[in-house]
This record gives sequence, C-alpha cells and structure tokens, in this order.
Amino acid sequence: MAQRFARLWRVSSSSSATLSNTFRSRPWVSKRYLFDAGSSAAAATAFGGKTKAALIFGGAASTFVLATYYQLLHPGSLPIQEGNGLHPDSPQEVSAGPTVKTGLISYSEVQTHNTATSCWVIINGEVYDVTELLETHPGGKHVILKVAGTDATRIFTPIHPPNVLDTWPDLVKVGRVDPDTIPALSIEPSEEEKRIAEARAALPHPAAALNLDDIETLAETVLSSTAWAYYSSAGDDEVTNRENSAAYWRLWFRPRVLNKISHADAATTLLSFPSSLPIFVAPAALARLGHPGGEVNITKASAKEGIIQGISNNASCSIEEIMEAREPGQPLFFQLYMNRSREASESLLRKVEKAGFNAIFLTVDAAVPGKRERDQRVKGEFSVCPAVNGTDRAGNGVAQAISGYQDPDVCWADIPWIQNITKLPLIIKGIQCVEDAEKAYETGVQGIVLSNHGGRQLDFSPAPITILQELRQRKPDLLDDKNFHVFVDGGVRRGTDVLKALCLGARGVGLGRPFLYANSLWGEEGVRRAVQIMREEIVTGMQLLGVTSLDQLKPEMVRYVDRDPVHVPPTPRFHTPRNPTTSQS
Repeated sequence: MAQRFARLWRVSSSSSATLSNTFRSRPWVSKRYLFDAGSSAAAATAFGGKTKAALIFGGAASTFVLATYYQLLHPGSLPIQEGNGLHPDSPQEVSAGPTVKTGLISYSEVQTHNTATSCWVIINGEVYDVTELLETHPGGKHVILKVAGTDATRIFTPIHPPNVLDTWPDLVKVGRVDPDTIPALSIEPSEEEKRIAEARAALPHPAAALNLDDIETLAETVLSSTAWAYYSSAGDDEVTNRENSAAYWRLWFRPRVLNKISHADAATTLLSFPSSLPIFVAPAALARLGHPGGEVNITKASAKEGIIQGISNNASCSIEEIMEAREPGQPLFFQLYMNRSREASESLLRKVEKAGFNAIFLTVDAAVPGKRERDQRVKGEFSVCPAVNGTDRAGNGVAQAISGYQDPDVCWADIPWIQNITKLPLIIKGIQCVEDAEKAYETGVQGIVLSNHGGRQLDFSPAPITILQELRQRKPDLLDDKNFHVFVDGGVRRGTDVLKALCLGARGVGLGRPFLYANSLWGEEGVRRAVQIMREEIVTGMQLLGVTSLDQLKPEMVRYVDRDPVHVPPTPRFHTPRNPTTSQS
C-alpha cells in the first residue's frame, strides 16, 4: 500500500505543471501511433490467475499484429468505442475503476515516462501508469517498453471490448493528455501496406470465389505476413495439419442411382438446435485480426445463412457486442478454455449462461500452446527481444502471447465440476482417440468434437476423420446413441468432406479457418459466400450420391482406400490448385 501511495505521489508531482480544468476536444490520434503501441484483449481478459492490471495489457505482442493489420486494411476507420461490454473471457464484474489523478498532461511529459521504472501509455486520451505490470505481463515486458511514453489508442481500441479499462481498480489512471500538445505526424506507407492496399483494391466480387481454397488464396494476399502466419500456422512440421485434409482423400463414395433427387434438403439439428446445413462455425480466436467487424460479422452472416456459430474464449468482440448482433432465437455455442483460476472459469460460465448461449464446448487439446513455428518466425512486433531464461514471451508469436491463462492441469475431474455449475449442454472438444471418446461418453456429457485443434498442437496426432472411422468400427453404439452427439472439425474444405463425415456417423462438421479467411476478405458478405459455397457442394453431393435428406447417409456409402489418390491438379483459379498436402485446418 505504501508503494502505491508513493507512486501516486510521483504521478501527481510530475504532472502538476500540466493540470487544467478544461479539455479541448479535437482529433488527435495519428497513424504513426498505430505502429507504436499494442495490447491483446484475448489474452488480457483471460489471464485470470494474475493481477487485474495484467489482464488489461496481457498478450500485447498479439495486439501489435492485430491492430497493425487492421489499420492496413481499413486506414482511418477505427472509432473510439464506448459502452459497458466486457470481453467474453473476462471473469470480472464491473468495478469502481482505476485509481485516478485528474488533470491535463502534456504529451512531452508522457514521453519522459518510457522506462522500466516509470512506464506510461495513452489510451483514448487517458494516461495510464503501467509500471507494475511489466514483470507479470504474459507477452513480455519488452513489448510494453517498446511503446512506453506513446499513444496506444489505435492499437488498443480495435480489439478490446468497450470500457474494459474501467473494470480494473489496480490500474493507475494518471489523467488526460492535453490534445493540443500531441504532435501531428505523417508517415509513408510501408511496402507491405502498399502490397495490401493494392491486393484489396484488386479483390474480385465474392461470387468469383468458387471454392474455399479460392477464398484462402485471396485472403493471403490481403493479410499482413504476421496475420497470415498466425491464422495459417500449425504445429512443428505441420504434418498433422496436412493430414487433416489428406485423410478425406482416402474415403471414396459408393453412390446409389435411379433415385428421385430433384429436391434435396441439407437441413438438420445440432444439439436439438435447427441448422440449415450440417456445418457450424468452429470457434477461432481473434476474428478482428482480419476485419474490424470481427466475430460480429460472423454472427450476422450465420443468422442470415441459418447456421450455428461457436464463439472462441479468445474472441476479439465482447459477449455484449455479439449478443447485440444476434438475431432473436439464434443459437450460439461458447468455447471454454479452463482457466488456472477456477473462480474465473466459474464466473465466466455463469456469465455466458446468463447471456443466453446454448452450449459449452470445453477445449481440452490445448492446455499448453503448440510449437507453431510459422507464427514464431514471422518478422514483426514479436521479435523485439528474444526470450530470456524462458520467462519472457516476447518473440514467441501470437499463439504464445494469448495462452498464458490456460490451465495445463485441466482433467476429467473438471467435467462434473462444470456440470454442477451450468445446465447448458457440455461438449468436450479435442478428443483424439477412441478410448477418450468412451471415457467422455461415461461422464454424461452431451457430446464430443473429434479435433486436433486444426493441426496446431501435437504434430502427428491423427486426423479427426480417421478417429471417426475408427470409432465407427470399434464403438458404433456411441455414434448411434441419439443422445450423444459426435462432431468433427479440421481439414474440411469441400462439401464432399462433410458428407463423408456424416456417412460415418458425425452429427455435424466444424470449419474454422475458412470463415476467418472469408471474413478477412469481405466481412459479413465473405462469410456468407463461404456458407453458400458449402451449401452448393453439400446439396449437389447429396443428389449425386442418390439421397435427398441427411438421414439417408449410411456408413456403407463410403469405403476406405489405404492409399492416397493420384492427384491431377485442376485448372488453377487465382493461381492455386487444391492440394491435400498443402492444406490447413
């Protein structure tokens, strides 16, 4: 406490010359500050086991990437957010807010506080002292020190929920910056900025994308190298990532003919909730990395197309923002990572149930982050300083920066604990063997997702479709139980992939990266185009198989061929043939 008062005294003394009773409002944020600051909502609000102040700036390394790319695509379009929303994975309630020392502070004064012993940043015109945060920051103190004494607004605002700063009383608010003292800066666009601007200007209409590979290829052109690395990266040598798609190539259909197929209907139910297609949006983090609308774009598109969206624990939009965009009665699933603080997890579970989510997907295949070298190698704000004695995360990529809060000791005993807290359907996401599928069944959960986290975790873990086939052979009763729902995700890029999984007994199929890529290109319209592509392929595939409803799909309609098919590349569109050896999650 004594140290805290001493710090407040220091703040008061150093800024007394700039105090004023009036604040003259004018635009004061320049482009330059976009590249001078950073913080991450996803990791910040999830870091529940540490100090509250650490939650605000947790994972700043990832935010450098997110907002930098955001500004490249949408220069000058970042408004100052207002409201009372909390981040989806924030377990805290709104409190009285940070400690405040009011008054106007000159920008030159802020600039002098740029060291580890006195570190200030500006966010939305407010000056914050974050010195005490440096040693506990999960993204590494060097990330914060790189922006010490500068304005972090344009990096902070796009990926943080409204008013998140007001929820943490441990943060010291020094006062407001004097807008008249902020210098006007201009910078020439970088070569990457120019590349992205040209690529975005050249984008075709969404209808020009004929398949999901077209969407992915176009997305790479408009994403920054750092953003692309985060979205596309996978574990180690990325063998599992490629196998996720390649495994579907070993399943061949046995079509039936001479059936009336003029009217095929792909509608179904997922966990008793209606869906126009047997697919859902698999929860994936940081959708605002690709587009300012973030997860809200996907929510709106999902409603219009009649599919169900899974919201990531590391979403860049708040629960309030998503629920405001949600259509009445629209089902939404929430993905949960178990926090090191069980109190934080309990609070979050109660919050999402109260908000109106319809199911909990507990992710269990990422208790520790995988080694995603593509993410780690990219040259960006993460390379400001190498890790020191394994304690500083700077330089380790976005995935490392946002994962500090996850409990590596999440275990089977946590299942009944969750079931006692919430009455929502509970799905275990990340099952990778038949034995664990059986064990999950015995716990009384409503279902499982066969998944290896899009190949982003343990390399050489099996493809989900391979586990599904093994489950069909060894434990068909699990798949035939109407009260137990088995889903798969990972590597799905064609409607025929979905139909193969359904033939083997899956209730639904999740897609993650394709919707992130589509959102990055055209926002809500892009997400809708991705759904439409899958709709066209699923319905056409059903008709050519000789079925008109999904319940007519049977295991005997597919057979396994123990070899990879001969690959004859189609005529490339956007310069990319579909190749199962280069695919994704």
